Amino acid sequence: MTEVSRVIDVPPDAVFDVLADGWLYAGWVVGSSHIRDVDPGWPAVGSRIHHSVGPWPVHIQDVTVVRAVEPGLSLSLEARGWPLGAAAVGLTLVPHGEGATLVRMTEHIVNGIGKVLPAAIQALIVKPRNTESLARLADLATGKHARAQDGHPRP
Repeated sequence: MTEVSRVIDVPPDAVFDVLADGWLYAGWVVGSSHIRDVDPGWPAVGSRIHHSVGPWPVHIQDVTVVRAVEPGLSLSLEARGWPLGAAAVGLTLVPHGEGATLVRMTEHIVNGIGKVLPAAIQALIVKPRNTESLARLADLATGKHARAQDGHPRP
């Protein structure tokens, strides 16, 4: 299992607010290129984001499914990308000092051709991508939180 982490200078509920908006998924998940639909109730267990992975015109259409959720604390996903397989992705939000959040992101391949790769090779691929995903998540959470604090309506 590969883990990356990042401290984001907003409270956990502000980070979870981005995670809870399925339409923002392609804005922070590296590799997700287009959101086609988000199930009502996202991020309830079993709800799905219908997305495309990869560059057009060779993108793959698949889904990400919520496996577990603790609002404001954690989100566990199964991110699919057939024929490559699926990965179990976990996001944990931990209060960190005054108004900040430590976000931990774990990922491991659970099926498909990627599962045959040794863990060290998987980490070489996953770690940089997830580090960038957390940087994007931080930008979205910080921006949305600043707008809310300034009295701007939420989009």
